[in-house]
Amino acid sequence: MRRFLPSVLAAVMLLLAMACKSAPLPDGLQAVSSPPSVILPDGWAVQVDLATTPEQQARGLMFVENLPQDRGMLFLFDTDEQRSFWMKNCFISLDLVWLDESFTVVDITRDAPPCKEDPCPNFLPSRPIRNVLELPAGVTTSHHLSVGDRLVVVNLPVKSPPPGGGVP
Repeated sequence: MRRFLPSVLAAVMLLLAMACKSAPLPDGLQAVSSPPSVILPDGWAVQVDLATTPEQQARGLMFVENLPQDRGMLFLFDTDEQRSFWMKNCFISLDLVWLDESFTVVDITRDAPPCKEDPCPNFLPSRPIRNVLELPAGVTTSHHLSVGDRLVVVNLPVKSPPPGGGVP
């Protein structure tokens, strides 16, 4: 019996590892153990879905009918730009938190309503931004979020180093 125990344990561990395998992440991102979250200055934690690809960023929170107060979407971009968002095909009002590269609040659009008819209005920050956090309408007011506040982002997948470790 003792002779077979290591083989049985190895087989069980292999099956568990295979069951836990997930789909690869886009853009060379590596998985982390907990979902990404944004911590507001008052300590409130918001679990976020990430929008890192052009497809995810174009879709955003379209067609979402209910968004709990502790959920949101974080749009991550590679460059600072004057970006605009619209609410086409959105069913809920949102707060748009415009962020710089260090996740400091640059501007806030509160209670952006769903678009009811074309053309949909565009919402823009006061200056170029790097990232955007979409939250259920009212969250930025109830948690006293203001321009200049710095948000803490935890459990972001990290980009893998380029092949060869990025060393020339």
